[in-house]
Amino acid sequence: MSKLYLVPTPIGNLEDITFRAIKVLKEVDLILAEDTRTSGKLLKHYEITTHMQSHHMHNEHKTVDHIIKKLQSGETIAIISDAGTPAISDPGFLITRACVEHGIAVECLPGATAFVPALVNSGLPNDKFVFEGFLPVKKGRQTRLKLLAEETRTMIFYESPHKLIKTLGHFVTYFGADRPISVSRELSKLYEETVRGTVQEVLLHYEKKPPKGEIVIIAGGKKKDI
Repeated sequence: MSKLYLVPTPIGNLEDITFRAIKVLKEVDLILAEDTRTSGKLLKHYEITTHMQSHHMHNEHKTVDHIIKKLQSGETIAIISDAGTPAISDPGFLITRACVEHGIAVECLPGATAFVPALVNSGLPNDKFVFEGFLPVKKGRQTRLKLLAEETRTMIFYESPHKLIKTLGHFVTYFGADRPISVSRELSKLYEETVRGTVQEVLLHYEKKPPKGEIVIIAGGKKKDI
């Protein structure tokens, strides 16, 4: 029976994958991978020989129809990203939406997602939160930050290491220097680190010690007026 599986992959430590995920990847007819070179290392580690096909943000609009035809013919397909759960700031949404529109079964396996451990170990409220992912690079960034300055829920952002200082500087401007934040990087890897404090304190830390690796920023929401 045709089905699309969204399969989370480790965000760093290769042991952070479920037995079920490995089973699905071995049994499907095709694996759609964001980067076949990156995913190839994971598949080789677990002796998964299923054929892979490239499926990333630059070609997913062009390949959706072809994938839907494969599924309609009875194939089972799994989609994986370089790390974490597909469709969370990674390819996966377009093909999932197309499957839903065509009545094709979709199943998302539970598993690794970078923002969950970053949120939980931040020490900031996690009963209510908003996931922002990557902020706009240029157009719309200022507008978005002005809007988020009034957000009372804990906010989650993804950022690249070479843009972290700039983003924290924007947080000082729009959220205030005293807004509490937590920055986690290299989650589940050997040099995992979480730095907590005010925006100004964390900014000063990374100005002295330039960051490396994948980064998740957790920012406290605006305090509600009493």
